Amino acid sequence: MDFHNVYFIGIGGIGMSALARYFIHEGRRVAGYDRTPSELTASLQREGAAIHYRDDTELIGPEFRNPEDTLVVYTPAIPAGHRELGWFQQRGFRVEKRSQLLGHLSAGKYVMAAAGTHGKTTVTTLTAWLNHIASPAEGSMNRGLGKGGTGTGSAFLGGISRNFDSNLVLGTGSRLAVEADEFDRSFLRLYPDSAVITSTDPDHLDIYGNHENMLVAFRQFASQVSGTLIVRSGALDGLEKCRAQIYSYSLDGPADFHAQNIVLAEGGKYSFDLVFPDTILCGCTLGVPGLVNVENAVAACALLWAAGFDPEKLREGLARFEGVKRRFEFHINTPSQVYMDDYAHHPRELTAAITSLRGMFPGRKLTAVFQPHLYSRTADHYRGFAKALSLADEVILCPIYPARELPVEGVESQMIGRLLTVPWYLAEKQETAKVLAGMDTDVVATFGAGDIDRHAAEIAETLKRKI
Repeated sequence: MDFHNVYFIGIGGIGMSALARYFIHEGRRVAGYDRTPSELTASLQREGAAIHYRDDTELIGPEFRNPEDTLVVYTPAIPAGHRELGWFQQRGFRVEKRSQLLGHLSAGKYVMAAAGTHGKTTVTTLTAWLNHIASPAEGSMNRGLGKGGTGTGSAFLGGISRNFDSNLVLGTGSRLAVEADEFDRSFLRLYPDSAVITSTDPDHLDIYGNHENMLVAFRQFASQVSGTLIVRSGALDGLEKCRAQIYSYSLDGPADFHAQNIVLAEGGKYSFDLVFPDTILCGCTLGVPGLVNVENAVAACALLWAAGFDPEKLREGLARFEGVKRRFEFHINTPSQVYMDDYAHHPRELTAAITSLRGMFPGRKLTAVFQPHLYSRTADHYRGFAKALSLADEVILCPIYPARELPVEGVESQMIGRLLTVPWYLAEKQETAKVLAGMDTDVVATFGAGDIDRHAAEIAETLKRKI
């Protein structure tokens, strides 16, 4: 890219901040707008980005007012009528969506993409970590060498990797792990060499209108994969026109890639054998707990199989994986109190997470705290949310996090509560720690894609006092 200055509208988003970090690393001048301060924006400011939090064209710095040397990047989550975005568009600046820019940056790379309505962040992050650890050495005869090549690889992630402590990974070689986001059909800007599709459950129906339209987009994405496509069993049909070699994966088979001999170990972690189409890698242990993560590991290892890997180092990488912040992240794990925070914001994600917790802590009382994300998603899925949350023993519901949306009359968290089959309570997000302090708690989990995580530290401290 020839632009010396890059201005981000929505710079605090997880995907946008990774791109901003990339350009800071490349020596470009970076600035931008976001609605609210966060850990991500604070980190970017420490790294050199100039950020403000009011939609005001007067706050655009003088260095970013020349269309000849400034590229403007925006997230599709920015609402229509945003003043700064309109100012740039009206003055002839090159303005691109995040997905367009990611498409440009992936040119010439061996792109390893993870798509799906849930699971893709963990799969992408684990793929990036396994590239870093287990990419075969130069001269190795492992399968796939010459497709994925050698080197530690780079990645643009949809979450903060605990191993890298970042959502941006810059490494050697041609491998590039990316999260292929279906929101706003962003993933159709990518043409991966290999890809995983984790799930196609109905989501973002405010964008797609109905589930079938969403499936059409996923089939289009699948048709753009040139080498190897790995699809979770039953997730997507109608792939006859795909040019890629298609494989299936699942947690424990039958599928081309799966785990077998799964055994629960200490702390909720699992040991297992990994089954590939042409070999079995025995004696693997994943460094993070939960069966849902074992399935994610199968998907990530399938991508490594397509590109080439060192078997011993792959086993080492799985054991050393520390996970993603806000993805099944444990703040407390003791015999008397457990607290886990997770990004789950779809009924199936909630079901998977709660089922995993039940498997890890059998017979223990589970309190779920849920902050619904978006009015449209709540209206579409409130019955599914109620069914999933009823797998807990009791539920605390927080008000809906609106993100980019305006309130919708009649849509509220109580829609979920009225259908729950377990005791439930309403609480403002900032009051959850106080409410939990007065409850008889054992295993507590907070869920949501909004800002409930900003109260995780307070909740953890409250629960620690009970130990």
